Amino acid sequence: MTAYDRRKFLRTAAITGVGLGLVGRAGSLFAGTRAAGKRIGIIGLDTSHSVEFTKMFNAPDADPAYHGFKVVAAYPQGSKDIASSLEMVPGNLAKVKELGVEIVDSIAALLEKVDVVLLESNDGRVHLEQALPVFKAGKRVFIDKPIAASLADTKAIFKAAEKYKVPVFSSSALRFIDSIQQVKQGKIGKVAGADVYTPSPTEKTHPDLFWYGIHGVEMLFALMGPGCRKVTRTTSADMDQVTGVWADGRIGTLRGVIKGPYGFGGHAFGEKGIMPIGDFSSYQPLVLQIASFFETGVAPVDPQETIEMMAFMEAADASKKKKGAPVMMNV
Repeated sequence: MTAYDRRKFLRTAAITGVGLGLVGRAGSLFAGTRAAGKRIGIIGLDTSHSVEFTKMFNAPDADPAYHGFKVVAAYPQGSKDIASSLEMVPGNLAKVKELGVEIVDSIAALLEKVDVVLLESNDGRVHLEQALPVFKAGKRVFIDKPIAASLADTKAIFKAAEKYKVPVFSSSALRFIDSIQQVKQGKIGKVAGADVYTPSPTEKTHPDLFWYGIHGVEMLFALMGPGCRKVTRTTSADMDQVTGVWADGRIGTLRGVIKGPYGFGGHAFGEKGIMPIGDFSSYQPLVLQIASFFETGVAPVDPQETIEMMAFMEAADASKKKKGAPVMMNV
């Protein structure tokens, strides 16, 4: 498949919704109507994603598959105490202002000016608190990874979305890379197993894998689907190795690189062949999915799969504390 064909495939798939993950239950429940308008608001300017997504949506030659959505306002507050996040805010604020984005002083003020929301705060601990007023306002919201910093908060977010009947989804951009989508389209038949690797630096405020290793967890579950039941983790100063056993006996593994050269990749093992999983190249496939979600209200990732990813990471932490003993997932 040429680079052009890959772009065409991703754009077509984003518009039609074919083969790009499971339709979320929240999305199917609350979909069926178009978004009230095209104005996007951002919560949290403590991540580069805020700038990169705004560049794509607000570009003069923006992809027609973005359905005309534009970022018009942003509330800067993301993390309240993570130094690496706080340091990013001034620079990102200046960059989005240059892209025509109005800066507001509260989430309430933001919600008066926008139709849909990108919750971009880099700190998963604040996502439930920040998402609640968005749900109450009835506005569709994409929550950047991690959806939360705990399984309990993740479940609370989806429960609130259901209560207020507001579509929501969360995802890493790695879920939508081309090689993973080819596997999901059936290129190697039914997936029998997968091995992936990811950078996995940690942040003391978050459980180990929640901070960055979640990228690899997202890749693993995109390939394997839900159904993991048992998790075992082996840890050293430089590497993590997490093995999941699915209910049907399939095995998936995650290698988290804590220290050393970073990259994303792996292999998927199918009934028809073995597929190498390529590195990250662009946020565009994710932004296409977000735009389609804002337009239709249909979530491209099932809430149950997102919940299982959080349970997988918590089980991995529990296995670490038990010196590598297997832990059954709490789902």
